[in-house]
Amino acid sequence: MLRPFLLYLSEKQTPKKILTGHALGRRMAARFIAGEELEDALNVVRRLNAEGFMVTLDLLGESVQEAAEAEAACQAYVHLLDRLAVEGLNSHVSVKLTQLGLAIDEGLACRHLNAICECAVKYHNFVRVDMEGSAFTEATLRVFRTASVPRDVAGIVIQSYLYRSDKDVEELLRCGACIRLVKGAYDEPREIAYRHKRDVDRSFSRLMAMMLSSGIYHAIATHDERLIAAAQEYARAHGIPPERYEFQLLYGIRRDLQRDLLRQGERVRLYVPYGRQWYAYFMRRLAERPANVLFLLRNLFRE
Repeated sequence: MLRPFLLYLSEKQTPKKILTGHALGRRMAARFIAGEELEDALNVVRRLNAEGFMVTLDLLGESVQEAAEAEAACQAYVHLLDRLAVEGLNSHVSVKLTQLGLAIDEGLACRHLNAICECAVKYHNFVRVDMEGSAFTEATLRVFRTASVPRDVAGIVIQSYLYRSDKDVEELLRCGACIRLVKGAYDEPREIAYRHKRDVDRSFSRLMAMMLSSGIYHAIATHDERLIAAAQEYARAHGIPPERYEFQLLYGIRRDLQRDLLRQGERVRLYVPYGRQWYAYFMRRLAERPANVLFLLRNLFRE
């Protein structure tokens, strides 16, 4: 019952104002968010790189309503890629198309994505297009397919809880796309998404096998140790070396697992969000694993 309630709250303005306007809320979010400013995020990337982790940075924000906001987000990502290159940091960037204007006009989002990817080409970097709620799934895939973007510079995310994902993965593999596979973090209706964990996990395992067998470099994004072990076993059984894929995990979650995968010789990239628009992301992280609520509260008041 707690998960749908937290997802419901993630879209509401009143709790957002309360939590983001209070020092206690920012302190709670710091577990999962690198900070509100670019310099905060770059400091985290430096530290994680020194520990052996690769990174992908996400400037938090989504569903902008004004073209000027979308333009500002685009320029912020271009500046971010500039800074990563100047400092020689090992970090990709992850973008949400609604932050680039998808809800306003697909062409606007496509132009902004092209501009960010052109900068990534210049620096030999990489841009990952995040997947959002199902209302934007088809449009996100359409913009990704039509953008003038080399396949070694941009990739996309697929959510295993959607029924449509088998077909989407097949089509993306045919065009050589690099995929990040996730379970999915939005509250989707049963008409389009699996509702039970076992079904989501079966879908994840099936899609993971399709991706690893494709010969394309992909990202397996999960904190589920059983699914991670299944991916490792599949890779070994089919002679797929660790250099042909990577595991992605969220900043601040299961740090023990992150370090353990590094010790095993796996390639590990951490998804590091930053920025002032952290509320919705923070609530979805709590909803994914409601036990995090108790964990945060215990550590918050432990003195």
